[in-house]
Amino acid sequence: MSEVLVVGGGAAGMFAAITAARNGHNVCLLEKNEKLGKKLFITGKGRCNITNACGMETLFASVVSNPRFLYSSFYGYTNQDVIQFFEELGVKTKVERGERVFPASDHSSDVIKAMEQELKRLNVKVRLHTEVIRVCAENGKFLHAELAGGETVGGDDCIVATGGLSYPSTGSTGDGHRFARECGHSIIPCMPSLSPMEVKEGFVGSLMGLSLRNVSVSIYQGKKRLYQEFGEMLFTHYGVSGPLIISASSYVGQKLKNQELRLEIDLKPALGEEQLDQRVRRDFEENRNRQFKNALGKLFPSKLLPVMIELSRIDPEKKVNVISREERQRFVYLIKHFSMTLTGLRDYNEAIITRGGINTKEVNPGTMESKYVKGLYFAGEVLDLDALTGGFNLQIAWSTGYAAGNSIP
Repeated sequence: MSEVLVVGGGAAGMFAAITAARNGHNVCLLEKNEKLGKKLFITGKGRCNITNACGMETLFASVVSNPRFLYSSFYGYTNQDVIQFFEELGVKTKVERGERVFPASDHSSDVIKAMEQELKRLNVKVRLHTEVIRVCAENGKFLHAELAGGETVGGDDCIVATGGLSYPSTGSTGDGHRFARECGHSIIPCMPSLSPMEVKEGFVGSLMGLSLRNVSVSIYQGKKRLYQEFGEMLFTHYGVSGPLIISASSYVGQKLKNQELRLEIDLKPALGEEQLDQRVRRDFEENRNRQFKNALGKLFPSKLLPVMIELSRIDPEKKVNVISREERQRFVYLIKHFSMTLTGLRDYNEAIITRGGINTKEVNPGTMESKYVKGLYFAGEVLDLDALTGGFNLQIAWSTGYAAGNSIP
């Protein structure tokens, strides 16, 4: 039986603590916030998308950074294991669009409460308002943790699960990166990921709150297409957000650090340009004696109309029956290639996760133990691991937390 310290009471930390305690170890969980699971509480817009019920191939394909590192942990504790874990704790689950798994109640608080009760049942000592400022090692072996008040807490093993840098208000302020660096580890440079993006064009402000469904989004670096996907997006006062954009940020965020990129939205992806041209001609024929500005009601949401009219360069007062073939085809092209300039990502206050973190090459993928310090383990977002939206990032937290907690000798 080992004395185990777990630093960080988020998803990965709580799961690691539960796993180690179930294996018979004495576990002390140190959390600097006033409660456990502060970031977990707001995930999935407060509904907590606990995992994804997809097959393993899709699970690995949805990991953006270092999917191979997760081979042992994903197979060691699968998405089906996660669902069973919560069901056994009394959290009924449901599967929604995209195989996303949520608590049937739609309340993240139920997930946190179930884990808290399990920690209590297992006699895990939970210390809230307890900030660790240093994790100390000597001669390549974990020694103790130093707390903000000057106290030192010893143990045989230590699992660091302090998260990344996203949503700093929840306590994710990069502490674990500092601990790891002081123990000899290198940190892959961090940046916001799964983040909304900013747009240069001023017209986006007038589109704030507009949600577009069933559109196709492409992002280009010059003529090179970096990303393309079909789904839903949202306009904000500063740019764009929503599922399509959030996922795209994982692929293009690195490029946006140094240059602008072009966002292209196909507003009618179900129609080819010829089909769309026929559709527009039909609409024009039905409204042949009306002004251009009054003939587009069936094509776009009302909020989008003024922007499309302005970008079309067609006089809004012009009668539809005198619009030229060239003007109409240019308008069709605009609908299929509604473009704007991406200038950057929003900051960590709005990013769902952090890209970058502790170099996975310096961590044993089977156990999550440091290759440099015996008895020191890492789990969750503190590592250089990130995935798309849909419950995949929480699956990383559960699987790596389990691997760390299950590996304590």
